[in-house]
Amino acid sequence: MASDLDFSPPEVPEPTFLENLLRYGLFLGAIFQLICVLAIIIPVPKSHEAETEPSEPRSGEVKKPKAAAPSTNKRPKKEAKKKR
Repeated sequence: MASDLDFSPPEVPEPTFLENLLRYGLFLGAIFQLICVLAIIIPVPKSHEAETEPSEPRSGEVKKPKAAAPSTNKRPKKEAKKKR
């Protein structure tokens, strides 16, 4: 009766390359999501450079004032409706 029972492990096929890629990709995705959630929860102190007068333009950056140009795709306004 003891010889009738087979206690050997079941034959499981080796995972293919795509199955391994999917498994490790899912692990990396989960780790990335945890890092993103922790970055939202844990505040990071700002550096001193960001605190000192952000209104000053950086060297090399020149801000051009935006001119109020009329839009070419809008129709001109009618001056007044004619009365009948």
